[in-house]
Amino acid sequence: MPCAARTTHRRTNRGRSLVTVLVVLLLLAAGGGAFAWYKFFREEPQPEWITSDPDMRFKYGSIGAERDAGIPYWIFYVLPRIFPDKLPGPGGYAAFGVVWEEGQELPVGFSKKVVGFPRVANNCAACHTASYRASTDSPPVFVPTGPNHTLNLWAFFRFLVDCAKDPRFNADDLMAEIRLVTDLSFLDRMIYRFLIIPITKKTLLERETQFAWLYRDDFPPWGRGRDDAMNLTKYFMIRWPMDDSFGPTDMPSLWNLGKYKPENGMRMNFAGDSHDPYSVIIDSALGLLGAPPKHNDEFLAEVRWLQAYVSAKRAPAYPFAIDDTKAARGKGVFDATCASCHASPRTGTVVPLAEVGTDVNRIETWNEKAAREANTVVRDMGIDRPGLVEAPLTGYVAAFLDGIWLRAPYLHNGSVPTLRDLLEPAARRPQVFWRGFDLYDPERVGFVTQGAEAERIGTRHEVAAKGGGNGGHEFGTELFDEDKDALVEYLKTL
Repeated sequence: MPCAARTTHRRTNRGRSLVTVLVVLLLLAAGGGAFAWYKFFREEPQPEWITSDPDMRFKYGSIGAERDAGIPYWIFYVLPRIFPDKLPGPGGYAAFGVVWEEGQELPVGFSKKVVGFPRVANNCAACHTASYRASTDSPPVFVPTGPNHTLNLWAFFRFLVDCAKDPRFNADDLMAEIRLVTDLSFLDRMIYRFLIIPITKKTLLERETQFAWLYRDDFPPWGRGRDDAMNLTKYFMIRWPMDDSFGPTDMPSLWNLGKYKPENGMRMNFAGDSHDPYSVIIDSALGLLGAPPKHNDEFLAEVRWLQAYVSAKRAPAYPFAIDDTKAARGKGVFDATCASCHASPRTGTVVPLAEVGTDVNRIETWNEKAAREANTVVRDMGIDRPGLVEAPLTGYVAAFLDGIWLRAPYLHNGSVPTLRDLLEPAARRPQVFWRGFDLYDPERVGFVTQGAEAERIGTRHEVAAKGGGNGGHEFGTELFDEDKDALVEYLKTL
């Protein structure tokens, strides 16, 4: 073969070899990409029993938080088994006062979804599903969109960080416990050992700085049924450095949110720092996501569904006997004593702090600058909403009273155990009580907050502690006892 021909042949073979190598590399890259997508990013829809029923969707449905804020399911499963010493009491996750329906795999407000692998995250129902018992031997009644007065969110946040900080949070210990409860494939065991467990530990440890104010000795624990919502927004959404503010408030009810009319001057949240329900749901959901939504259209569609759901829900009727004659008399007392704030046109609008006189700490956790920065963060995500009010906070919103019987303890910070206690001057209201016991007190209208069981299950609330003051709202405190009792009877009907 002539030299030129041999040279051309070698070049052709070399070219074919390069093409073959490139094809093989491309196939390997495509295969690797497909493998990575399948194992880490593919999303499977939740089962129909969740998605087809509105109440189930609210309680267990995903809002997308599994992607960035979710905890791998098998790590979530074994944490209480490895770290029982870091729980606030016995019983695994039940120790946090979560609402847990019989027969369900997870508590209410905990969603499970496959994003590459099964992950667990929270949705709105974790803080907004109420429970109560009529007697010591009766089962709990669960009320979606009601305030979860038993949830110890402070302890749950600390538990996750404390577990990650512990030397036992390592692949050997976690995989040994996981092997006792499930049989992962060899490949999944390797992925958990070398990727999922180290990444989860790193992610949880990164939250320690944002949760730093939960570890301050000069701040009391929130207690069951409360959270420090605006500080959560400051430290997680706009990433402010920790300051000295501290303002826990009760978990609010979400039922019948359609009653809030921003066009009539109404405001949302306890201190009137948000314009409308749409904004409140967006901001709350973003807090759960822990990151910008993957798809804004998908996220906002879920927000609109949630808004429609909670707007259609109505407060549950009082489940115990009502003295109709006494309630009718109480209606007259209400009209004379309470309606000036808790009836149109003032309900839902801000009452100046000087007038209502309640604890100021919640107001001091937030300001105009924080609102502007939070609104900018959300705008930069491409999300349009009326947003947070860019103005100083001056008081607290006059509450609607629908379902008031199930919203104990009372005042914005949950510092008064029962409605009957609220009708006494602050000095005569309980100074120490226990939050989070689910046994209902139909006589005083609230939950049982004293006694051995309340102390065993609940968390101690001291009104002298920061953010816990029970002063103010001394309306109706000078009524005769029979008028107070009649008023409480009427409030049961709302």
